[in-house]
Amino acid sequence: MCAGHLSFASPDALFPSLDCSRTTRLGCLLHLPCPLVPVTDSKDKYLDYGKMSFLLPKLTSKKEVDQAIKSTAEKVLVLRFGRDEDPVCLQLDDILSKTSSDLSKMAAIYLVDVDQTPVYTHYFDISYIPSTVFFFNGQHMKVDYGSPDHTKFVGSFKTKQDFIDLIEVIYRGAMRGKLIVQSPIDPKNIPKYDLLYQDI
Repeated sequence: MCAGHLSFASPDALFPSLDCSRTTRLGCLLHLPCPLVPVTDSKDKYLDYGKMSFLLPKLTSKKEVDQAIKSTAEKVLVLRFGRDEDPVCLQLDDILSKTSSDLSKMAAIYLVDVDQTPVYTHYFDISYIPSTVFFFNGQHMKVDYGSPDHTKFVGSFKTKQDFIDLIEVIYRGAMRGKLIVQSPIDPKNIPKYDLLYQDI
């Protein structure tokens, strides 16, 4: 299933040190512990499993995302891109909300609506939700999950401990000046998918 087309402005000014021409489009998903939802322009509604997202702060514009990236210092900035009504996003939001207090000294967690931030949605090639992106002191932190895409985590974490372990590894790596770290999550708990390269 292909992602829908979203209008966007050029993100070049956002991260001048990154090569925007090398972004990829997320393609067909093969083996997933739970379903992922393709990003489209539709407003399909899903069963409300109990919204945990109200417990976490939300960013609803490019300006707010820009400000969070610029102002979050000495902590891992966690940006969950998705939609509040999506059931898989709700699963992830439950994990994020239940760990936010324990991780408060290491991480700041925000929810980002993909429909209200098309520049970032396109820049990070977010074709399926939820997708989680990490920053530290304004730098995009990449993680080697054993997959071709190191720019984001696609899907929901299987356990709270998986998310906590990942934040700790990103934090410690960033404090040592690293921009990419090795994922501590058991590979069987990481969604596996193929990347389709287009328009390169």
